[in-house]
Amino acid sequence: MKNNNNNTNSTRSNLMKDNELFHVIHKVPCGDTPYVKAKHAQLIEKNPEMAIVWFWKAINTGDRVDSALKDMAVVMKQLDRSEEAVEAIKSFRPRCSKSSQDSLDNVLIDLYKKCGRMEEQVDLLKRKLRQIYQGEAFNGKPTKTARSHGKKFQVTVQQEISRLLGNLGWAYMQQAKYLSAEAVYRKAQIVEPDANKSCNLAMCLIKQGRFEEGRSVLEDVLEYRVLGADDCRARQRAEELLSELEASLPRERDAEMEDVLGNILDDDFVLGLEQMTSTSFRSKRLPIFEQISSFRNQLVC
Repeated sequence: MKNNNNNTNSTRSNLMKDNELFHVIHKVPCGDTPYVKAKHAQLIEKNPEMAIVWFWKAINTGDRVDSALKDMAVVMKQLDRSEEAVEAIKSFRPRCSKSSQDSLDNVLIDLYKKCGRMEEQVDLLKRKLRQIYQGEAFNGKPTKTARSHGKKFQVTVQQEISRLLGNLGWAYMQQAKYLSAEAVYRKAQIVEPDANKSCNLAMCLIKQGRFEEGRSVLEDVLEYRVLGADDCRARQRAEELLSELEASLPRERDAEMEDVLGNILDDDFVLGLEQMTSTSFRSKRLPIFEQISSFRNQLVC
């Protein structure tokens, strides 16, 4: 009788271990709640439509609302339902915790980009940069914990600023505001230089007809003078831009074309940074926008 009990207990123990291992491998939470069923449909069954149904049930029943809303938005984006995802976040984020608002903002930034809602993306990026400048985003700490694909990692203030500035520069480029994009990319390169942003900066200069300046930026990438210049994709892009630059050289720039190319600064933010650095914000943490004023003056001269 003892042997039978021992065998039964051993079997149960092995089943429990196998079950735990299954959840660890597939990154699916344990249980039988709507959120768990949603993750199972998303990650195991590979059925995103059913996953969205269960995510909605999780949100409406209060089951891990923070995670359910964010994960549902990500799945919707994969299904080209980004507009619906934006409205879902806007409608239900008041139900989410304060600690989840930053990650929801990051999802929104990607969704706005996907939808082409550039004005809303720009406004959100500006707000997040102001929050960092005023010391609100990191609670006075040099790093914060972020999560991606189920893994936690530390993000420094400089990395977050560089990421946001990179997104803001890209958004300005989509609006053909190349001078604003240039100012933002130059600031991003001061905070945390990298080859990809160098390529974007060069593109801004090329679009303005400032070919020699663009060439100089691209040569920095091709001659490994910028962090990340050893990345094959960044180098390939730099080479393509250089070829595009060479093809553009014979054409002359005229005043009408300058307007088309967007040689206009975004007065609401880029020039407004001068006020941010000269008022009470100056005493706050991380004066990331200093020297914009002097850069602006160089552009005007």
